[in-house]
Amino acid sequence: MERIHIGKAIRAELQRQERGVSWLARHLACDRSNVYRIFRKKSLDTELLSRICTILQHDFFADLSSSIDELSPNPP
Repeated sequence: MERIHIGKAIRAELQRQERGVSWLARHLACDRSNVYRIFRKKSLDTELLSRICTILQHDFFADLSSSIDELSPNPP
């Protein structure tokens, strides 16, 4: 399994919740164009990701941690 592309994960969660880009932009107090930039990013600042976790009520940090565990080699 590959590492999570956080922007794609955020977009997928937003779609799963049937919420729009404008909705997220309003909650982040930014323009829609900034949300589209977030969707393209493979990584994000932890403060921004924390805000997004709170807004979407989804723990993306746990998702990232799980993907790292899956990538780690098994101990001998």
